[in-house]
Amino acid sequence: MNRTDLTVSAVIEQDGRFLVIEERSSGVLVINHPGGHIEAGESPQQAVIREALEETGCEITAGALLGIYLWIHPRSRRQYLRIVYVCNYISHDQTRMLDDGVYAVYWLTPADLEDRMQNLRTPVVMRCVEDYLAGQRQPDGLLTGLMPIQQNVAAVMANAALV
Repeated sequence: MNRTDLTVSAVIEQDGRFLVIEERSSGVLVINHPGGHIEAGESPQQAVIREALEETGCEITAGALLGIYLWIHPRSRRQYLRIVYVCNYISHDQTRMLDDGVYAVYWLTPADLEDRMQNLRTPVVMRCVEDYLAGQRQPDGLLTGLMPIQQNVAAVMANAALV
């Protein structure tokens, strides 16, 4: 079985625009939601708040669980399991240094994202926006019995939407 990368990301909407980053992946600039890996001892909510601050300079709060998404890279067959939260924007520190590899921070409309479809890091980026706009949210306790997440990846995958 292929190794599964476990990540979190934040869907943050304000006035019809979504907070995204432009980052380098495999030598190419791509658009992605703020997010990243869960560090030892962190909950997924703590990880998404930390990652958003590091990648965008924005302070956020983690809200509802939007969903759990499994994407399998078509060439490498590597699996990416992403836990996605609907998050609330609080403030932006424009003086904060952003993570290495983050080149820009944008607020883009769904139409902007569709226009840049070929530049999205994975199809999960657009799928999350579509699910958010459709009002999809998961039960609050979905992940409760699966903590720590890193030790229960197989069980989390059973609840994931394949993208």
